[in-house]
Amino acid sequence: MDSRQLHKIDLNLLVALQALLEERNVSRAAQRLHITQPAMSKTLSRLRELFGDTLFTRSNRGMQPTPRARELEQALPAILADIGRLVSGSDFDPWAYTGEVVLALSEYVGMALLPPLIQRLHEQAPRLSIRTITRVENQLEQLAAGNLDFAIHIAQAHYADEFQVHAIGGSPPAVLVRRDHPLTHGEVTWERLANYPVIRVYISDLDQAELVRSSDTFNRVRHPQQGSLETSHLMTALEVLRNTDYFLPGPAYMLRNEAAAEGIVALPMPEDGDYSMEYMLVMHERCAGSPLHQWLWRQIIATLESLERAA
Repeated sequence: MDSRQLHKIDLNLLVALQALLEERNVSRAAQRLHITQPAMSKTLSRLRELFGDTLFTRSNRGMQPTPRARELEQALPAILADIGRLVSGSDFDPWAYTGEVVLALSEYVGMALLPPLIQRLHEQAPRLSIRTITRVENQLEQLAAGNLDFAIHIAQAHYADEFQVHAIGGSPPAVLVRRDHPLTHGEVTWERLANYPVIRVYISDLDQAELVRSSDTFNRVRHPQQGSLETSHLMTALEVLRNTDYFLPGPAYMLRNEAAAEGIVALPMPEDGDYSMEYMLVMHERCAGSPLHQWLWRQIIATLESLERAA
Protein backbone atom coordinates (compact mmCIF):
# COMPACT_ATOMS: atom_id res chain seq x y z
CA MET A 1 0.00 0.00 0.00
CA ASP A 2 1.34 3.42 -1.00
CA SER A 3 0.57 5.72 1.95
CA ARG A 4 1.66 8.72 -0.11
CA GLN A 5 -1.51 8.34 -2.16
CA LEU A 6 -3.75 7.76 0.85
CA HIS A 7 -2.79 10.96 2.63
CA LYS A 8 -4.26 12.94 -0.25
CA ILE A 9 -7.72 11.44 0.23
CA ASP A 10 -10.39 13.23 2.22
CA LEU A 11 -13.00 10.62 3.14
CA ASN A 12 -15.68 13.29 2.88
CA LEU A 13 -14.96 13.36 -0.85
CA LEU A 14 -15.94 9.69 -1.12
CA VAL A 15 -19.17 10.35 0.77
CA ALA A 16 -19.93 13.24 -1.59
CA LEU A 17 -19.17 11.05 -4.62
CA GLN A 18 -21.60 8.44 -3.34
CA ALA A 19 -24.32 11.10 -3.06
CA LEU A 20 -23.60 12.38 -6.57
CA LEU A 21 -23.69 8.86 -8.02
CA GLU A 22 -27.03 8.17 -6.40
CA GLU A 23 -28.68 11.56 -7.06
CA ARG A 24 -27.16 12.34 -10.48
CA ASN A 25 -27.75 16.00 -9.55
CA VAL A 26 -25.49 18.52 -7.82
CA SER A 27 -28.32 20.40 -6.09
CA ARG A 28 -29.97 17.29 -4.67
CA ALA A 29 -26.62 15.87 -3.58
CA ALA A 30 -25.85 19.17 -1.81
CA GLN A 31 -29.20 19.10 0.00
CA ARG A 32 -28.60 15.51 1.06
CA LEU A 33 -25.25 16.42 2.63
CA HIS A 34 -26.57 19.71 4.09
CA ILE A 35 -24.14 21.90 2.16
CA THR A 36 -24.63 24.64 -0.45
CA GLN A 37 -24.68 23.99 -4.17
CA PRO A 38 -21.45 26.03 -4.76
CA ALA A 39 -19.74 23.92 -2.08
CA MET A 40 -20.84 20.72 -3.81
CA SER A 41 -19.65 22.04 -7.18
CA LYS A 42 -16.27 22.74 -5.61
CA THR A 43 -16.27 19.22 -4.16
CA LEU A 44 -16.97 17.77 -7.61
CA SER A 45 -13.96 19.68 -8.96
CA ARG A 46 -11.78 18.14 -6.24
CA LEU A 47 -13.12 14.68 -7.08
CA ARG A 48 -12.26 15.16 -10.75
CA GLU A 49 -8.74 16.17 -9.78
CA LEU A 50 -8.38 13.23 -7.39
CA PHE A 51 -9.46 10.59 -9.90
CA GLY A 52 -8.10 12.28 -13.04
CA ASP A 53 -11.47 11.94 -14.74
CA THR A 54 -14.47 14.20 -15.42
CA LEU A 55 -16.68 11.59 -13.63
CA PHE A 56 -19.90 13.19 -14.91
CA THR A 57 -21.01 14.83 -18.17
CA ARG A 58 -24.11 16.95 -18.73
CA SER A 59 -26.88 15.89 -21.09
CA ASN A 60 -30.59 16.44 -21.60
CA ARG A 61 -31.11 13.61 -19.11
CA GLY A 62 -28.99 15.28 -16.44
CA MET A 63 -25.59 14.22 -15.19
CA GLN A 64 -24.30 11.04 -16.79
CA PRO A 65 -21.46 9.07 -15.12
CA THR A 66 -18.36 8.31 -17.14
CA PRO A 67 -17.03 4.73 -17.38
CA ARG A 68 -14.62 5.55 -14.56
CA ALA A 69 -17.50 6.81 -12.41
CA ARG A 70 -19.43 3.60 -13.10
CA GLU A 71 -16.45 1.57 -11.88
CA LEU A 72 -16.42 3.63 -8.71
CA GLU A 73 -20.18 3.21 -8.36
CA GLN A 74 -19.72 -0.56 -8.14
CA ALA A 75 -16.92 -0.48 -5.57
CA LEU A 76 -17.75 2.56 -3.42
CA PRO A 77 -20.66 1.20 -1.29
CA ALA A 78 -18.60 -1.72 -0.01
CA ILE A 79 -15.61 0.52 0.68
CA LEU A 80 -17.69 3.00 2.68
CA ALA A 81 -19.35 0.15 4.57
CA ASP A 82 -15.94 -1.29 5.48
CA ILE A 83 -14.77 2.11 6.70
CA GLY A 84 -17.93 2.42 8.79
CA ARG A 85 -17.33 -0.95 10.41
CA LEU A 86 -13.69 -0.06 10.97
CA VAL A 87 -14.67 3.06 12.87
CA SER A 88 -17.70 1.80 14.80
CA GLY A 89 -16.74 -1.84 15.19
CA SER A 90 -18.73 -4.70 13.78
CA ASP A 91 -21.29 -6.64 15.80
CA PHE A 92 -19.54 -9.43 17.69
CA ASP A 93 -20.75 -12.90 16.79
CA PRO A 94 -19.14 -15.56 19.06
CA TRP A 95 -20.20 -18.33 16.70
CA ALA A 96 -18.32 -16.80 13.75
CA TYR A 97 -15.26 -15.46 15.59
CA THR A 98 -11.98 -17.11 14.50
CA GLY A 99 -9.26 -15.29 16.50
CA GLU A 100 -7.08 -16.37 19.43
CA VAL A 101 -7.18 -15.37 23.10
CA VAL A 102 -4.28 -15.89 25.51
CA LEU A 103 -5.01 -16.73 29.14
CA ALA A 104 -2.43 -17.03 31.93
CA LEU A 105 -3.35 -19.24 34.86
CA SER A 106 -1.76 -21.78 37.14
CA GLU A 107 -2.25 -25.49 36.65
CA TYR A 108 -4.03 -25.52 40.01
CA VAL A 109 -6.73 -23.24 38.61
CA GLY A 110 -6.66 -24.71 35.13
CA MET A 111 -7.36 -28.22 36.35
CA ALA A 112 -10.69 -27.09 37.81
CA LEU A 113 -11.65 -24.27 35.43
CA LEU A 114 -10.58 -25.29 31.94
CA PRO A 115 -12.73 -28.40 31.34
CA PRO A 116 -16.08 -26.64 31.92
CA LEU A 117 -14.88 -23.35 30.39
CA ILE A 118 -13.64 -24.96 27.18
CA GLN A 119 -16.88 -26.93 26.90
CA ARG A 120 -18.91 -23.72 27.30
CA LEU A 121 -16.81 -21.87 24.71
CA HIS A 122 -16.94 -24.76 22.26
CA GLU A 123 -20.74 -24.66 22.36
CA GLN A 124 -20.96 -20.89 21.85
CA ALA A 125 -17.78 -19.99 19.94
CA PRO A 126 -16.53 -23.17 18.23
CA ARG A 127 -13.99 -21.32 16.05
CA LEU A 128 -12.38 -19.42 18.91
CA SER A 129 -8.82 -20.49 19.78
CA ILE A 130 -7.74 -20.42 23.42
CA ARG A 131 -4.04 -20.53 24.33
CA THR A 132 -3.19 -20.99 28.00
CA ILE A 133 0.16 -20.20 29.61
CA THR A 134 0.91 -21.64 33.03
CA ARG A 135 4.35 -20.15 33.59
CA VAL A 136 4.70 -16.42 32.94
CA GLU A 137 6.27 -13.80 35.20
CA ASN A 138 5.20 -10.15 35.59
CA GLN A 139 1.69 -10.87 34.44
CA LEU A 140 0.40 -7.33 34.89
CA GLU A 141 3.15 -6.02 32.62
CA GLN A 142 2.36 -8.74 30.08
CA LEU A 143 -1.31 -7.77 30.13
CA ALA A 144 -0.47 -4.09 29.60
CA ALA A 145 1.90 -4.97 26.74
CA GLY A 146 -0.75 -7.00 24.94
CA ASN A 147 1.04 -10.33 25.33
CA LEU A 148 -1.81 -11.65 27.50
CA ASP A 149 -5.56 -11.11 27.22
CA PHE A 150 -6.52 -12.39 30.67
CA ALA A 151 -4.80 -13.60 33.82
CA ILE A 152 -6.16 -15.60 36.72
CA HIS A 153 -3.76 -15.52 39.63
CA ILE A 154 -3.41 -15.18 43.38
CA ALA A 155 -4.53 -11.68 44.30
CA GLN A 156 -1.70 -9.18 44.29
CA ALA A 157 -1.28 -6.48 46.89
CA HIS A 158 -1.97 -3.65 44.42
CA TYR A 159 -3.57 -3.13 41.01
CA ALA A 160 -3.28 0.12 39.10
CA ASP A 161 -6.44 1.76 37.78
CA GLU A 162 -5.58 0.56 34.28
CA PHE A 163 -6.59 -2.98 35.21
CA GLN A 164 -10.09 -4.42 35.36
CA VAL A 165 -10.20 -6.95 38.20
CA HIS A 166 -12.81 -9.33 39.54
CA ALA A 167 -12.44 -11.31 42.76
CA ILE A 168 -13.28 -14.94 42.07
CA GLY A 169 -13.02 -16.29 45.59
CA GLY A 170 -10.41 -17.93 47.72
CA SER A 171 -9.37 -21.32 48.91
CA PRO A 172 -7.88 -22.57 52.16
CA PRO A 173 -4.76 -24.68 51.68
CA ALA A 174 -4.56 -28.38 52.33
CA VAL A 175 -1.91 -31.07 52.63
CA LEU A 176 -2.29 -33.33 49.59
CA VAL A 177 -1.06 -36.92 49.98
CA ARG A 178 -1.75 -40.38 48.59
CA ARG A 179 -4.78 -42.10 50.03
CA ASP A 180 -2.80 -44.56 52.20
CA HIS A 181 -0.11 -42.10 53.33
CA PRO A 182 0.92 -42.36 57.03
CA LEU A 183 -0.24 -38.75 57.53
CA THR A 184 -3.84 -39.84 56.95
CA HIS A 185 -3.79 -41.34 60.45
CA GLY A 186 -3.66 -38.91 63.37
CA GLU A 187 -3.32 -35.14 63.61
CA VAL A 188 -1.27 -33.28 60.99
CA THR A 189 1.38 -31.20 62.76
CA TRP A 190 4.51 -29.36 61.63
CA GLU A 191 6.60 -31.93 63.48
CA ARG A 192 5.02 -34.82 61.56
CA LEU A 193 5.26 -32.97 58.22
CA ALA A 194 8.99 -32.50 58.77
CA ASN A 195 9.40 -36.30 58.53
CA TYR A 196 8.27 -36.41 54.91
CA PRO A 197 9.60 -34.80 51.72
CA VAL A 198 7.61 -31.93 50.24
CA ILE A 199 6.67 -31.02 46.66
CA ARG A 200 6.68 -27.35 45.73
CA VAL A 201 4.82 -26.44 42.54
CA TYR A 202 5.80 -23.25 40.74
CA ILE A 203 3.35 -20.33 41.11
CA SER A 204 3.78 -17.22 38.92
CA ASP A 205 4.41 -13.87 40.66
CA LEU A 206 4.18 -15.44 44.12
CA ASP A 207 6.43 -12.70 45.51
CA GLN A 208 3.76 -10.14 44.50
CA ALA A 209 0.85 -12.14 45.91
CA GLU A 210 -1.19 -10.97 48.85
CA LEU A 211 -1.51 -13.98 51.17
CA VAL A 212 -4.02 -13.76 54.00
CA ARG A 213 -2.44 -15.82 56.77
CA SER A 214 -1.82 -16.03 60.51
CA SER A 215 1.76 -17.32 60.33
CA ASP A 216 4.64 -17.54 57.88
CA THR A 217 3.32 -20.77 56.43
CA PHE A 218 5.30 -20.84 53.21
CA ASN A 219 8.56 -20.72 55.17
CA ARG A 220 7.41 -23.30 57.67
CA VAL A 221 6.20 -25.89 55.16
CA ARG A 222 9.73 -27.12 54.56
CA HIS A 223 12.13 -28.10 57.33
CA PRO A 224 15.81 -27.20 56.58
CA GLN A 225 16.80 -30.89 56.45
CA GLN A 226 13.67 -32.04 54.70
CA GLY A 227 13.83 -33.44 51.16
CA SER A 228 11.91 -31.65 48.42
CA LEU A 229 10.93 -31.71 44.79
CA GLU A 230 10.29 -28.45 42.94
CA THR A 231 8.44 -28.65 39.62
CA SER A 232 6.29 -26.50 37.34
CA HIS A 233 4.29 -29.53 36.17
CA LEU A 234 1.30 -30.28 38.36
CA MET A 235 0.48 -33.59 36.70
CA THR A 236 4.03 -34.77 37.45
CA ALA A 237 3.61 -33.68 41.06
CA LEU A 238 0.36 -35.63 41.38
CA GLU A 239 1.93 -38.74 39.93
CA VAL A 240 4.79 -38.47 42.43
CA LEU A 241 2.23 -38.10 45.23
CA ARG A 242 0.44 -41.26 44.16
CA ASN A 243 3.62 -43.33 44.33
CA THR A 244 5.68 -41.88 47.21
CA ASP A 245 5.47 -40.45 50.73
CA TYR A 246 5.86 -36.88 49.45
CA PHE A 247 3.19 -34.36 50.38
CA LEU A 248 2.06 -31.26 48.47
CA PRO A 249 0.68 -28.07 50.08
CA GLY A 250 -1.97 -26.76 47.73
CA PRO A 251 -5.60 -25.65 47.37
CA ALA A 252 -8.17 -28.25 48.32
CA TYR A 253 -10.42 -27.30 45.35
CA MET A 254 -7.94 -29.00 43.04
CA LEU A 255 -9.44 -32.37 44.04
CA ARG A 256 -12.68 -31.41 42.27
CA ASN A 257 -11.10 -32.90 39.16
CA GLU A 258 -11.63 -36.49 40.24
CA ALA A 259 -9.81 -38.05 37.30
CA ALA A 260 -6.59 -36.09 37.81
CA ALA A 261 -6.68 -36.39 41.60
CA GLU A 262 -7.51 -40.10 41.76
CA GLY A 263 -5.89 -41.76 44.76
CA ILE A 264 -5.08 -38.40 46.43
CA VAL A 265 -6.72 -36.95 49.52
CA ALA A 266 -6.63 -33.52 51.17
CA LEU A 267 -5.70 -33.18 54.82
CA PRO A 268 -6.06 -30.00 56.89
CA MET A 269 -3.00 -27.80 57.40
CA PRO A 270 -1.70 -27.57 60.99
CA GLU A 271 -4.03 -25.33 62.99
CA ASP A 272 -1.48 -22.56 63.55
CA GLY A 273 -0.72 -22.37 59.82
CA ASP A 274 -4.10 -21.17 58.68
CA TYR A 275 -4.10 -18.88 55.66
CA SER A 276 -6.06 -18.45 52.46
CA MET A 277 -5.30 -17.50 48.88
CA GLU A 278 -7.65 -15.12 47.12
CA TYR A 279 -7.80 -15.30 43.33
CA MET A 280 -8.41 -12.55 40.78
CA LEU A 281 -9.47 -12.44 37.15
CA VAL A 282 -7.57 -9.56 35.53
CA MET A 283 -7.79 -7.74 32.18
CA HIS A 284 -6.13 -4.53 30.99
CA GLU A 285 -8.17 -1.43 30.13
CA ARG A 286 -7.02 -1.66 26.50
CA CYS A 287 -9.63 -4.42 26.13
CA ALA A 288 -12.47 -2.42 27.71
CA GLY A 289 -13.96 -1.57 24.31
CA SER A 290 -13.55 -5.05 22.84
CA PRO A 291 -16.85 -6.97 22.53
CA LEU A 292 -14.86 -10.22 22.35
CA HIS A 293 -13.01 -9.60 25.61
CA GLN A 294 -16.08 -8.37 27.45
CA TRP A 295 -18.03 -11.43 26.29
CA LEU A 296 -15.24 -13.81 27.29
CA TRP A 297 -14.87 -12.04 30.65
CA ARG A 298 -18.52 -12.86 31.34
CA GLN A 299 -18.09 -16.48 30.23
CA ILE A 300 -15.15 -17.01 32.58
CA ILE A 301 -17.05 -15.53 35.53
CA ALA A 302 -20.18 -17.56 34.73
CA THR A 303 -18.11 -20.75 34.59
CA LEU A 304 -16.46 -19.98 37.92
CA GLU A 305 -19.84 -19.28 39.50
CA SER A 306 -21.21 -22.58 38.22
CA LEU A 307 -18.23 -24.39 39.75
CA GLU A 308 -18.87 -22.65 43.05
CA ARG A 309 -22.54 -23.67 43.02
CA ALA A 310 -21.60 -27.25 42.22
CA ALA A 311 -19.11 -27.32 45.08
